[in-house]
Amino acid sequence: MSLRLPRPAISRLGIKLFVIILVVNVGIAGLVFLAVSRSLDRGFIDYLETTQASRAETLAEGLGQEWARRGGWQWLRDSPPAWQGLVRQQLWPGEGPPAHGIERRLGDARDFVLHDADGLPVIGLAPDDSETASELHWLPIEHEGEQVGTLGYRPPQQLMARMDRIFLSRQQRNLGIIIAALGVASLLLAGGLAWWLGRRTRSMALATRRLTEGDYSTRLQEQGRDDLSRLAHDFNVLAATLEASREARARWVSDIAHELRTPLSILRGEIEAMQDGIRPFNEDNLYSLAQEVGQLERLVADLRLLSQSDAGALEVQLAPLDLAESLAAWLDEANGWLDDSGLELATDIQKPAWVRGDARRLRQLWSNLLDNSRAYTAPPGRLEVSLSHEGDRVRITWEDSLPGVPDEALGRLTERLYRVEGSRNRASGGSGLGLSIASALVKSHGGTMRATAASLGGLCWTIEFPALEDDIPSR
Repeated sequence: MSLRLPRPAISRLGIKLFVIILVVNVGIAGLVFLAVSRSLDRGFIDYLETTQASRAETLAEGLGQEWARRGGWQWLRDSPPAWQGLVRQQLWPGEGPPAHGIERRLGDARDFVLHDADGLPVIGLAPDDSETASELHWLPIEHEGEQVGTLGYRPPQQLMARMDRIFLSRQQRNLGIIIAALGVASLLLAGGLAWWLGRRTRSMALATRRLTEGDYSTRLQEQGRDDLSRLAHDFNVLAATLEASREARARWVSDIAHELRTPLSILRGEIEAMQDGIRPFNEDNLYSLAQEVGQLERLVADLRLLSQSDAGALEVQLAPLDLAESLAAWLDEANGWLDDSGLELATDIQKPAWVRGDARRLRQLWSNLLDNSRAYTAPPGRLEVSLSHEGDRVRITWEDSLPGVPDEALGRLTERLYRVEGSRNRASGGSGLGLSIASALVKSHGGTMRATAASLGGLCWTIEFPALEDDIPSR
């Protein structure tokens, strides 16, 4: 079932994400504000300094010419109001100054001071106003190489104080509005993203908790194609695998109990019959008991081998081995068993075929495959075994004749204690572990094993092993 969330409180992860995203965005916005504000302030001051210095130089050049034309500065001392007109004429010839704004402030005659060649004030400061004079910037006024006076002008910082920083304050206010809007947008973005991501991670946390409590039917909704969707898909695959594993384990325990119950029941019945005197205590009856004990021993040995395989502790001694020679020799030995079972053997084995293998375990693999064919192939039947090279693999094809296996059962033949109900279960079929053991032995050699329908009408096993190209023993 897909997991649907209740409406709990906001998750801790959501809160953390909200705080982190909000703090980062607000921090970035604050740094941008400070950087832009400082850049704007510095740039504005630089502009004023450049503009004021340029106007002062223009005015100084004009004053030098005016000194020559008037023959000195006495006329300005006699008529101070003429200073205003002189500055206006030099800075804005042919047109009036701006009516308002920064340009007008920079060209105000009150911001300039004129001294003669001896350093005596002509316009502006009093002789004893040395403190104010030290705050001014001074330019020489020259005519034909002779200094005829000095011109002082106020630095931009003083002008800014007088203008109440109108322009800069307005720009900083606009920038502050932009930063505030960005802060609100960051708040909404952080809240939405934290809610969305927190909701999805909360569902995963809840599903994981249910999974640890044993509810393997829990599933997550897979939405979109992002990393969280892939994580949800992987979680669902894990949950399905655990659910199938639990069902297989329960079925495995039940089947083992059933398999052990049959020989134990026979043993108990035989022993009780002897105790009650119903059956004599002789060699034939003891032989019957020994057969049941042997069946139990084989079953326990098979279970032990499979448990070792599951734990990765199956003892396999891998060494360079000619698989073709090993298989051909074993099939020669098995000809008598096949004849007794009414099976005709046909082989097509290409030699040599070097692999890394364990001769003892491989003989066990061939025995299990042969036992399966003998148990489930109706006589007179046929068994065909072939071995060939397929690139860097060695392929073995093992197929027998009728009866066959339903297509839906092919993928389950290597499951433990699984038996096909039908035509291939003509006898007891053994413990149902032979093919599981065969699959485990193939995997221990790094190979693969799969079942398909045989062209002879029965079952075809295709087994592949990694071929060994190097370190082949010389003959």
